[in-house]
Amino acid sequence: MDEISPTGLANRLYEELTRAILTGELAPGEKLSEPAIARQHGASRAPVREALRRLQERGLVTYVVNQGARVSRPSADEFLALLDVREAMEGMAARLAAANMSNAEIAALQRLVAGHAREIERSPLKAYLQDDPDGDFHMKIAQGSGNPILADLLCDQFYPRLKLCRRMHRTVQGRGKAAWHEHVRIMEAIMQRDAELAEILMRRHVRAARAALQSALSGGPSSISLPA
Repeated sequence: MDEISPTGLANRLYEELTRAILTGELAPGEKLSEPAIARQHGASRAPVREALRRLQERGLVTYVVNQGARVSRPSADEFLALLDVREAMEGMAARLAAANMSNAEIAALQRLVAGHAREIERSPLKAYLQDDPDGDFHMKIAQGSGNPILADLLCDQFYPRLKLCRRMHRTVQGRGKAAWHEHVRIMEAIMQRDAELAEILMRRHVRAARAALQSALSGGPSSISLPA
């Protein structure tokens, strides 16, 4: 490994472990051995410990007494609780984005949504998870809100935890296309600079996802995916 500062190495380990957790390379409940991670990356224990601490803060890792660090296994109740918080935070982000996004950012959002439409048409049953941060509708709106604190809370701390929950609870039939149509309406409100409508539509969008999850958990239609 190239020479890198302890802080830089901890950041790299954090990013690599986050990717491995969110892609399923590291499974929920899997033990994370500090010595093994250190050996794998040619690092000392200190940056590994720092990376794991950050992952714990973001809800991706838990420490179990006498067992050490493990990949989190969020429950369905945790997922529903996250969606409650998400409604308020993303509603605010959409309101601010309608006022603050540049014309170039809005044009990029339009292209993103159009690209998602083509993906859905090609594979209508495929999970609509938007795993690539550069292609995530909600991340673009958070970043376009113009509020760096809100963007950091959503993009760096909230969305990774939400994505782990989504990977564990893909239990909602037929929500992908409906979610895309909801994205279109939110995007149109932002294009029109209608901050109040953008917030209302975003809140409805998150509530619809939550209601679909609750229905599935209570014995509703079986799964394809829970969309963003």
